[in-house]
Amino acid sequence: MLFKRLDLYRAMSFLGEELADQSDATPFTPRRTKDRIEEMLFQRNRDLFSELDLVFFDTTSIYFEGNGGEHFGQRGFSKDHRPDLFQMVVGAVLDDNGRPICCEMWPGNTTDVTTLIPVVERIRKRFGVNSFCVVADRGMISAETVSLLEENNIACILGCRMRKVKAIQTEVLTRAGKYQEVYPESADRKKPAPLKVKEVHHDGKRYIVCVNERQARKDAADRQAIVDSLQEQLKKGAKSLVGNKGYRKYLRIEKESVRIDTDKIKADEVFDGKWVLITNTTLSGEQAALKYKELWRVERVFRDVKSLLETRPVYHQKDANIAGHVFCSFLALVLRKELDQRLSAAGHQFEWLHIQQDLKALQKVVIEESGKRFALRTECKGNCGKIFQAVGVAIPPTIQAVP
Repeated sequence: MLFKRLDLYRAMSFLGEELADQSDATPFTPRRTKDRIEEMLFQRNRDLFSELDLVFFDTTSIYFEGNGGEHFGQRGFSKDHRPDLFQMVVGAVLDDNGRPICCEMWPGNTTDVTTLIPVVERIRKRFGVNSFCVVADRGMISAETVSLLEENNIACILGCRMRKVKAIQTEVLTRAGKYQEVYPESADRKKPAPLKVKEVHHDGKRYIVCVNERQARKDAADRQAIVDSLQEQLKKGAKSLVGNKGYRKYLRIEKESVRIDTDKIKADEVFDGKWVLITNTTLSGEQAALKYKELWRVERVFRDVKSLLETRPVYHQKDANIAGHVFCSFLALVLRKELDQRLSAAGHQFEWLHIQQDLKALQKVVIEESGKRFALRTECKGNCGKIFQAVGVAIPPTIQAVP
């Protein structure tokens, strides 16, 4: 058993080893064995008529229990709220069918806005695609990033930082125009969230303003609750309010007094239920908004990595072991996506937790009787049989002689 574990550990380390050919390396991390495997998987799933037309890209951070190797372990902005620990940054790239294409890894102090352009160029080289559209969250972009994407003729749908870009606040969000209804509001929570879109052109750029009326009402109600609480607290004294970020955004603090700032409240109303995209594609506003909303697939990938697949904790001390460890989680996601697709093709929709339970219940026990050994299989419970059938694998016999 010990030797088997050592073999598995060496195999994991092999996945993260650096290659001699570093032609497609990024400025943040070298080319590794796992890159070749990703490229082979991509070519295997590709046919003469399929293209990588749309890719979704996002990042997260994974913290270490130790120093995090020679290269990866750095302190940076922790999305896990653990700034006290060393971390690494992991990026995931998915196609428009939700299939994982590749994962990228960088030191923990790498900022999101610096990674997008190198990753895009690397995807072009590694997977032999000339044109595709990048969909990324607002934390991934800056004005420089947008300019570089346009200079390199890279189609993109990017979320905007509404509160940090003055032109969006003063020109885009306040521009008059009629919204196009994409999804109407419905009492049925199973239906898509209400959505309206409006195109705004400003300074040579195309913006898509999206609004969810239900969320807008909630934002307004939340703000009013804060203002009502502020009015009560101001009667008792203002000292306790100054340090509260939620309260302070609606206050005007002067030398001798603190009062509610109605101008700040009115300015905040502009953002209720809204989000803004910038795109250089020929997609309609509706299509761009719906594609951007599909970024939840990448967010789900990261949730799965951290929870279902239990990537953490990470104790490794060498970069190759760390890269191999994270890539094993990526491979597990590839297998899970393949399983989901085969189950769907067979007409099944099973919860992942139930799939795990049913497969875990299938066990093999070896017994010895009269000098002969037999392998006994436990009963197939729940959806176990349908899962085996969907993936084209025969269930082992109930009793089988073992040499």
